[in-house]
Amino acid sequence: MNEVASIDPGQPLVSICIPSYRGAAYLGATIESVLAQSHANWELRIVDDASPDDTAAVVARYDDPRIRFVANATNLGPQGNWNRCLALARGKYYKLLPQDDLLATGSLAEHVAVLEADAKGEIALVFGSRLIIDHDGRVVFRRGLPRSAAGRIDGRRLVRRCVRAGTNLIGEPGNGLMRRSLAERIGTYSTEHPYLVDLDYWFRALACGDGYYTGHRSSSFRISPGSWSVALGQKQLADFNGFVRKYAADSRYGITRADRWLGFTKARVNTFGRAVIYRALFRHPR
Repeated sequence: MNEVASIDPGQPLVSICIPSYRGAAYLGATIESVLAQSHANWELRIVDDASPDDTAAVVARYDDPRIRFVANATNLGPQGNWNRCLALARGKYYKLLPQDDLLATGSLAEHVAVLEADAKGEIALVFGSRLIIDHDGRVVFRRGLPRSAAGRIDGRRLVRRCVRAGTNLIGEPGNGLMRRSLAERIGTYSTEHPYLVDLDYWFRALACGDGYYTGHRSSSFRISPGSWSVALGQKQLADFNGFVRKYAADSRYGITRADRWLGFTKARVNTFGRAVIYRALFRHPR
């Protein structure tokens, strides 16, 4: 991928927005993963949701005109802060990057190139594989789109694959890139199914176009001791079931009864496996 040599301070090509709350511990590494990108025509907006920690001091360490810090006067909660990020974005392309996740080197240039080459605007979402890392940055496991070569994927087919897998095969918010015009078209983030806010947004986008899988790593998703508990796992499972029922009722996606049955079955297995892994990782949390 070619590097972007110039930066337009008036109209960035890409808006990367980090919604933060009590994020000082890992925020510096997240910012540095953006600064390390070969594609340079971006703005980074860090929108802090009235954190009681030293998030502002962490951001102040970075002297780059593309980085802007916004502090909410009152706490808006996760949904409200994600939607404020969306409202503040100005670029042609949009990425929501969680405060403790990392962009893979070169991934932004690769994703922008795919969308720039899509003159007809038929690709709704570009994404790649990702690493799941622990609080110390050690790789726990790798996730990608199973048995898939790089390239374009029918949006409805990609939705059905996620349903049948019982999980989010596309990845967390930072793993994808989309047009801001499409984000404005499909609207704000919804917490109707709170543990699937990201997948809900991807599904809504894929009703409007296809996915594109790069086959390369796009991001790293960090898990921490606060991410795991059996109770949370059961809530996630119930949320997934309700989520799938909602999209199965929408004829645009073509989700079958067999898709639902397989997805529910695999979601139970995924919940159990996730609990086992997290308990082993964080048996002695710091």
